Amino acid sequence: MFKLWASIVKDVRILLRDRVGISLMFIMPVILVIVVTLIQNSTFQLMNKNKLTVVVCNKDTGKLSKQLVTTINKIGMFKVVQVDGSQNAQQIADGMHTNDAMLAITIPPDFTSKIETKAKASSNKALKSFGLQADSAKEEKLTGATPLTLYYNPSIPESIRFSVNGALTSALQIVESRETLRTLYYAINEKEMPQQLENEMLNGKAQINQVPVSKDGSIKAPNATQHNVPAWTIFAMFFIIMSLSGSVVREKVSGSFIRLKTLPTNFAVGLLSKQITYLCVTLFQALVIFSLGLWFFPFINLPALNLPSNIFGLILITVAVGYCAVSYAICVGVFAHTQEQANGFGAVSIVILSAIGGLMVPVFAMPGALKTISTLSPLHWCIQAYYGLFLEGAGLKDVVISILPLIGITFAFQGLTFIGLKRKKLI
Repeated sequence: MFKLWASIVKDVRILLRDRVGISLMFIMPVILVIVVTLIQNSTFQLMNKNKLTVVVCNKDTGKLSKQLVTTINKIGMFKVVQVDGSQNAQQIADGMHTNDAMLAITIPPDFTSKIETKAKASSNKALKSFGLQADSAKEEKLTGATPLTLYYNPSIPESIRFSVNGALTSALQIVESRETLRTLYYAINEKEMPQQLENEMLNGKAQINQVPVSKDGSIKAPNATQHNVPAWTIFAMFFIIMSLSGSVVREKVSGSFIRLKTLPTNFAVGLLSKQITYLCVTLFQALVIFSLGLWFFPFINLPALNLPSNIFGLILITVAVGYCAVSYAICVGVFAHTQEQANGFGAVSIVILSAIGGLMVPVFAMPGALKTISTLSPLHWCIQAYYGLFLEGAGLKDVVISILPLIGITFAFQGLTFIGLKRKKLI
């Protein structure tokens, strides 16, 4: 026990001298989790609190185009800026830059007339289906309106663009439905449709209640903090590879491993001390980042982190993730020939493993082959286990099922480390 304690003290002193490594393990992940959460929280709130500025060029002089602009305004996700209707495409693009707008809409000159024609054709067909006499003079061919033109900044995400397209489609349907109802009502009653009746028919839509599914029966809606804090905590824990793998390489190059053979101690003691030391570092990393989410995020107007009710599961997962990170770092350090190789390969591999593991892009959004490959990444099982606790309210049974593949990968790293040490005749 004394030999192990002495070895741990030695590793701690070496770690404290590595200021760059400490900054990479603590300062950089803290900055990363704050910045990413701020950005993603703004994205989450884009559709309800923030508004997209949209430039509207209305080339139509009829009443229905004005109703469309009013309807777009009422959606709540747009800040409408109207420009002169005589502008061309280049002037509209310039107007987007001037108004700092990501979107622009052009309403064609025949918008009102096309909608009215379509409404009359639809009402005549409806009258015929009711067995009523339709005015043959009003029969028109059922054609769609001239499409709107949506200009967008290429940097806008495709998901937001699809949401915008859906919102504009809904606005168009409201305008078309209102005109069809008015035309049909006038054809039957020969008077204008009462405003109250029109509002009741158009606004009496069924509501959609969104309820998050959880395994423990809670219905807390997830937020940007719940998504990002666990994900980037994992990233930070695995980034100890920058310090730990370099430490292993230095001891190989300096001959420390060989000298250990001449001492009355077991090599496993030195290896175990590194694992214990850096496992404690990873646990402290998790403690720091979770504490930020709990107490610091509310001060910068970010949602506070909600810890799961299964605290034992949280500790179990954190220990498993930390030990896997330590095992991977030591494995890379054993096979690397120089510190530059260890740092370069380690940093790039962590980014790749986090990308395919679901930290940067959700696994459900990946193509089929990549979903299968993602299961080979230890970070995939780490994030699945954390999300089970933080987002789904998983119980102990669910946590263990998520951790078992992670333990298997950790044992694989340990086995590769042993093989590497044997081949290099370090043990």
